[in-house]
Amino acid sequence: MNAPGGDNAPSSTGATVGGNPAQKLWGGRFAEGTDALVEAFTESVSFDRRLWRQDIAGSSAHARMLAKIGVLSADDAAAIVAGLAAIHDQIAAGDFVWQQTLEDVHMNIEAALTARIGDAGKRLHTGRSRNDQIATDLRLYVRDAIDELAAVIDTLAAALLDLAEREADSIMPGFTHLQIAQPVSFGHHLLAWREQILRDRTRLLDTRKRANVLPLGSAALAGTVYPLDRHYVAELLGFEAVSENSLDAVSDRDFAIEFVSACALLMVHLSRWSEELILWSSPMFGFIKLPDRFCTGSSIMPQKKNPDVPELVRGKSGRVIGDLNALLVLMKGQPLAYNRDNQEDKLPLFDAHDTVNACLRVFAAMMPSLNLQRDVCRAAAAKGFSTATDFADYLVRKGLPFRDAHHACGSAVAYAVDKQCDLAELSLEELQRFSKLVEADVFSYITLEASLAARQTYGGTAPSQVRAAIARARQSGSR
Repeated sequence: MNAPGGDNAPSSTGATVGGNPAQKLWGGRFAEGTDALVEAFTESVSFDRRLWRQDIAGSSAHARMLAKIGVLSADDAAAIVAGLAAIHDQIAAGDFVWQQTLEDVHMNIEAALTARIGDAGKRLHTGRSRNDQIATDLRLYVRDAIDELAAVIDTLAAALLDLAEREADSIMPGFTHLQIAQPVSFGHHLLAWREQILRDRTRLLDTRKRANVLPLGSAALAGTVYPLDRHYVAELLGFEAVSENSLDAVSDRDFAIEFVSACALLMVHLSRWSEELILWSSPMFGFIKLPDRFCTGSSIMPQKKNPDVPELVRGKSGRVIGDLNALLVLMKGQPLAYNRDNQEDKLPLFDAHDTVNACLRVFAAMMPSLNLQRDVCRAAAAKGFSTATDFADYLVRKGLPFRDAHHACGSAVAYAVDKQCDLAELSLEELQRFSKLVEADVFSYITLEASLAARQTYGGTAPSQVRAAIARARQSGSR
């Protein structure tokens, strides 16, 4: 991050921080200290110190590279690497004192390093800027975040697969327009959720490829006069490539936007699941029972069991969508190269990561204990004439054109509505009113079980296809 600066104007508060501006690592050009109000306004260490692991890793690799090309002595590089390792342990133990006057994570660590090892610490920043330093830290962070989320997705996908196997034969109504459409296997529905989350995983890993490009060595914006071995640094830090253009490298935040975009879409999926869980757990549906430990009660109504976990996940989806919007708006007006606006990229990035991580973990913990009310689900599937399409398909198999079969079936449904019964509850004679092609075998096609079993297309809802999909997933190693 660029250092705050400005004209030598009078202080707005009359108070300065740090006394002599030379106390700032960038203060040589300034004649007075930073205004206290500006100091508080411009600091970022209160939130970017979260990048300390990435910052130390990047600095260690940079020091080793400077020694390799002869810009640093071997002794200085060794002192820097050892000093950074000690600071790493100090921060991890919670013993590091972060100073707002040092502005950000970079300057706090560099100042601590210099205090620990002396002048060698002052040589660390040779050939780099906070601009390429923060760009590197953020790419390392996004890479780590993606790896973490992918692992949690694997856990959730495995839980869905196990639950789908348990419920492969369980019948529930499938919906379109939230109206009962056709019977489906509950296991099939769970595998639909799993497909969504696996796409999210793929999107995150695809984003990782573009995030895994090293910007360090671009310096402030134009590169540097030192003969940096950037490919060596990339090797040390596990980057797959080195950035091609220094202007773009220090100002690019596409990788962060892509990451948060993938997070936002993932949360849209979890929100849709949540909506279904909320509906299904209500007494009006009664399809599932959520474990008590994932619900809360009412302060006034003792009978209540509220689905707070899915409700919160549904609500948090809007938060992550807002994080994406914040990043897009942040970047849309910025000229090349780096601008201080980009200090504001971290909070939405961190928030999206944290929110998605928490939501995935709570869903992964809740799914194995989801309790399907099979009888209620089957009874619901029997309503709304969910096997009407099966009756039409039966007539087609008997030789009736589909549009004629559709009309005949619709007339039969209207008749059953008046009688307040299901199609399967009509007599053979009654069904024959609507087509002379109807025979006694019709009842083997229009039951819920027959309807479900008939959907034998690859990827269909027949229990045999659900089990086949589960077997393919397990055989491929997919969770």
